[in-house]
Amino acid sequence: MSNQSENTLNEQVEKNVINITVKLGVLLLLFYWCFSIIQPFIIPVVWAVVIAVSLYPLYQMMLGKLNGRRGLTGTIFTLVALALLLTPVFMLSGSMIEGAQSLSKALEAGSLKVPPPSMDVKEWPLIGEKVYSAWYLASANIDEAILKFTPQLKAMGKTVFSAVMGGGAGVLLFFISIIIAGVLMVNAEGSIKAVQSLASRLSPKHGVEFITTSGATIRSVAQGVIGIGIVQATFVGLGFWAVDVPGAGLWALLVLILSIAQLPPFIVILPVIIYVFSLEDISTITLVLFTVWSVFGGILDGILKPFVMGRGMDIPMLVILLGAIGGMIMSGILGLFTGAIVLAIGYMLYTHWLTDGEEVVEDKQER
Repeated sequence: MSNQSENTLNEQVEKNVINITVKLGVLLLLFYWCFSIIQPFIIPVVWAVVIAVSLYPLYQMMLGKLNGRRGLTGTIFTLVALALLLTPVFMLSGSMIEGAQSLSKALEAGSLKVPPPSMDVKEWPLIGEKVYSAWYLASANIDEAILKFTPQLKAMGKTVFSAVMGGGAGVLLFFISIIIAGVLMVNAEGSIKAVQSLASRLSPKHGVEFITTSGATIRSVAQGVIGIGIVQATFVGLGFWAVDVPGAGLWALLVLILSIAQLPPFIVILPVIIYVFSLEDISTITLVLFTVWSVFGGILDGILKPFVMGRGMDIPMLVILLGAIGGMIMSGILGLFTGAIVLAIGYMLYTHWLTDGEEVVEDKQER
């Protein structure tokens, strides 16, 4: 009798195991299917959350000015953000097309002239002789220079084309993300409650605190990395514009990219300073002022970051900065925010774990 009961019990356990395994398999398949469906929308939605959280204080300010009319405020906010995104893109695209057409016409007419280089170019370290010879050949015989450097020009053209296509895809991504961000801000209260409910389910004790810290971290990175990058690029670009550096806006854009990527902007600034020093029709005072201005602009991010990043937060600035840099290396620009958030939450979990351990030790000592 006992053997029969044991066999019945084993059969029931096996049935339960098979039943649970099938249910888990179907559930995992359903989750994977859902993930595959929404995967194309994950990046735009994450960017939308970053934009919405970063600009929500500005949205609230506009909401107060418009007497709490959320729909109207969200529409105006979205249209303004799209205009700020698309206007420079159209201007840059038009400038590039116009420049390419002018260059093509000048080449066909044989009227393209390259000014000869200054002898000071030869004194540039490492690259002076090569730059001087290539520059001189282009000024003396542009057709021969094009034939000589055709492979390099083709490779450069492919790189530029890939960059333009990638930039177009990035603009489309931000276009979609801005629209989604506008919808999120209009429905901010419901979105916040939903996220807080999920966080509370995952961590009843610290869930809401994690969400608050995540929002503060996004704003900190937006201000301390992107905001300071824009300020630095504008400051340096004004110096380039003041001394008539060709393509000053493009060089300023490269400074912005380097600043956001946490790379030294002197990669761009130093060659421009060397170029300005090679000019013959510029005064010594202008050279000195331009150099001081550019060098100060190059270190401006290091001066401003300690005052912006981590302000009003319990997370040290170094943790946020390391998270932003590490996330950028792993996941690109979006990693600036996700990396900082993950490392900030990890730091909070670590500190809470230490604090809970100290409380347990104190309780034991009191007993």
